[in-house]
Amino acid sequence: MGIITKMRKQTAVYWAPSTPDGTGGTAFGTATDISCRWEDRAERFTDTAGVEHISRAVVYVDRVLALGGWLRLGAKADLSPDQITAGPQRLTNAFRIKRVDALPNLKATETLRTVYL
Repeated sequence: MGIITKMRKQTAVYWAPSTPDGTGGTAFGTATDISCRWEDRAERFTDTAGVEHISRAVVYVDRVLALGGWLRLGAKADLSPDQITAGPQRLTNAFRIKRVDALPNLKATETLRTVYL
């Protein structure tokens, strides 16, 4: 187990974007627990459209996540069934992914995957 893997000791709930919901919003896939390291910090970043933002959190994740997906610190088991089906945009402390980065280590044996919320 490498150092990147070892640093992800927290859990977050991830909702992947799936399809337009017919009302101008997005429907989401099934909520999934992922391993992460969540840092609540303001960091200036530029999104794919070239717009500058200040992050609410920077999260190091264990897999490829999609732009427009949502993350919430904590486990899926901490949420009620109603909260899970209501969608992430209605939850307190759930945030949309605005930028996704990937940086392999020098030997390309591990990748540091970072998302900005």
